[in-house]
Parts: sequence; C-alpha cells; structure tokens
Amino acid sequence: MKKPELLAPAGDWEKLKYALAYGADAVYMGGQVFGLRAFAGNFSLEEMKKAVLLTHGLGKKIYVTVNIFAHEPDFEELPVYLKQLEGLGVDGAIVSDPGIIALSQEVAPLLHLHLSTQANSTNSYSVRFWLKQGIERVVLARELTLEELRDMRIKVEGGLEIFIHGAMCMSYSGRCLMSNYLTGRDANRGECTQPCRWGYALVEEKRPEQVFPIEEDERGTYVFNSHDLCLLPHLPLLKPIRLDSFKIEGRMKSVQYVASTVKVYRQAIDTLWEQGEDAFREKLPLWLEEMDKVSHRDYSPGFLFGKPGAKSHNLESSHYVRDYDFVGVSLSNEDCKYNVEPIEKNTAWIEQRNNFKRGELLEVLTPQGVSWSFEVTEMWDTEGEPLDVARHAQQKIRLAVPEKILPYSILRRAKIEKS
Repeated sequence: MKKPELLAPAGDWEKLKYALAYGADAVYMGGQVFGLRAFAGNFSLEEMKKAVLLTHGLGKKIYVTVNIFAHEPDFEELPVYLKQLEGLGVDGAIVSDPGIIALSQEVAPLLHLHLSTQANSTNSYSVRFWLKQGIERVVLARELTLEELRDMRIKVEGGLEIFIHGAMCMSYSGRCLMSNYLTGRDANRGECTQPCRWGYALVEEKRPEQVFPIEEDERGTYVFNSHDLCLLPHLPLLKPIRLDSFKIEGRMKSVQYVASTVKVYRQAIDTLWEQGEDAFREKLPLWLEEMDKVSHRDYSPGFLFGKPGAKSHNLESSHYVRDYDFVGVSLSNEDCKYNVEPIEKNTAWIEQRNNFKRGELLEVLTPQGVSWSFEVTEMWDTEGEPLDVARHAQQKIRLAVPEKILPYSILRRAKIEKS
C-alpha cells in the first residue's frame, strides 16, 4: 500500500530546510501576498525560486498558498502572481476562492491547483464537483469523522488530503469573523489575531458594568479555546483509507516544532507501512513522549470519532504546554568560518535561541537516530574567549560535546519546576 505524502509547514527559509531535513515529502509555504498567514516569515519570489530548486533537488515537492477569500482589488495583481508561480515550477497552488481558480486556469493553465480546507469540503458531492473544475487534490475540512473519511474515499477517485496535527480553529474550517469584528484584522485574508484564545466572561444586558465569571477564575474562561489536533495514535485507523497526503499545521510555529513533528510522523508512517501495526504500537509511547516536548495545547483527536465535546476545549487557560525550552540549533562549519585557535576537543558550533549556561543538561534532537543528552562543560565565543553563559540572541557559540552533533540538530533543555 502506497504511503501517504507527509506534508510539512515552511513558514520561512529556516523551517523549510528543517522540514526537508527531518523527512517531509513535501512542504507548503506562503508568498508575501494572497495567503492566510500574513504574519509568517513568508517568501519573496526570489526566495521561492531558491526553495523550488532546493526542494526539487531532493526529489520533494513544494506548494504555495493562494488561499485568501479575494476581493475585487486583488484581481489587479493576481494574474501576474499566478503566472509567476507557474513559471517558478511550484508543484501546486493551494486555493479556496472560485474566482482565483477560474483566473488561474485562464492565465496559468500549467499551475496545478489544490483546494484549501477553507473551502469546507465535507462530502463526496462537493469533492467531485471541484475535481470536475480541474482541482487535482482536495484538502478536506477538519470537521470529518473517520466513517466520513472512509465513505469519501470509496466514492472519490481524486486526490484527498487531511490535517493530522496542529492547532484547531473553533470556527467552521477556519472561517471566522471574530478577529475582523473585534480587531479589524480579517482572518480570511491572513491577519487573524486569535480572539478565540482570549479570556471571556458573562455580562447580563441590564447590568453591563457587572461581569460574571463563567468559571471561578479571575481571568475569565476560555470558551472558544480548542485543543490541538493529534492523530498520531490513530494512524492505523487511517492507513486502510488510502488518503493521499497527511498535513501538519504550523507555519507560525517554531523550528523545534517543525523538526519534532515531522520526525515523529516520518518514523510513524514508515514503521506502520513497512513493519506493521505491532511495531507501530511498540514505538508509539516514545513518539507521544516526543510530541509532549514541543510547545502545544492539550491534544485531541478533533472530529475523528464524532463531534468534540467539552473535553476537547481548555476552559481554564489559553496557555501552551511548554515542558522544554528550545535553546539552539547546530551550525555547519561552512556557517562558522571564524579565525579562532583550534581546540583539542570535540566541538560543535551552535546558534543560541534561548539563554543557557555551563553545568546545564541539554538534549539533542537529530534528523536521524535517537535523541541524546550532554552537560555543557565548556563553550567559547567567535573570538575564542571562554563563556559561562550564552545570553545573546542568535549568538554563535562553540560547545565542547561528547560526540558529533549532526547538521540541523535542535538543542533543548527540560524545564525545572520552581517550588
């Protein structure tokens, strides 16, 4: 049985490289216009060109989001942009607006089109309609159950993609007016301020000055605060459905998030498809442990087993679970050609992402193999001067290490609870 494509977020150039290094089959990114993540580190056309060359050079695919709900002025620049994407040779544009679809087929007929989850495809009739319009793959709505996915696959021959991991929106397939209404920033044009994560309380109309907490919490309650989606334990149920692509949400998330989630799902898919369910179940606890090390909200299977209830929402806080601090990334020797004296020890160049110091225990997440830990005993700056603390953002540091650290490795530190 053919494996599904593992599709990873590439919010910027660094995340793109990490997604590919940790095993993604394909990545999706946004340009600087017409995408639904206006605040991500989106790609210029020149950066996109380099990204296409890198991705295709590795035998992998790259998709670009053009999934806003367009207004009339957008169509002044869209024709040129769609032609540019076609010329770059991207493997597909992710679209949701019928007007953009029609325009793309007119001005960029060689540009493959994937239908965004924003189009709310929840039934086989809708999917077949879009396939007849020239769409090659449909990203299904997140509000589908396992039974609906099975039924859909039986009735539909075209490409089907689902989200398997990441943040869940409390609005139907992400179509939300809360941000627009409360802040003037349109979620359907890429500028969501996530008001669903704010604290709320109850006000009675005849007593507008009196606020009643829904829960006994001075911060109010988080009635719209959905848990994160995690379908990792349920991949054996999804395998026989023969879906074409498994998608990870998170273009706004950290490099550590991209690396960890891609590595876990890469290993999980490979193990399940190549070695079977028994081997998958044996390794699942370690994968779930890894998923808990990235910044996340509590996990939920979403709609897979029916409509989510109260247990799929956090009514007490919008805070993330952060048990580990992301403190650095490994650098290649090419990135660190400094005129420093050689040291008679194993060393590795690191770019700091969070404060760390001598004596602390750091864990190394690598693209291949198992994670391992070491104590920081010695470190030096780019001038060769010894350091006790790495305190400057993105500071380049040379660490003494007990073994080689592979390129694209992530360094992190377990948080110690304060008593």
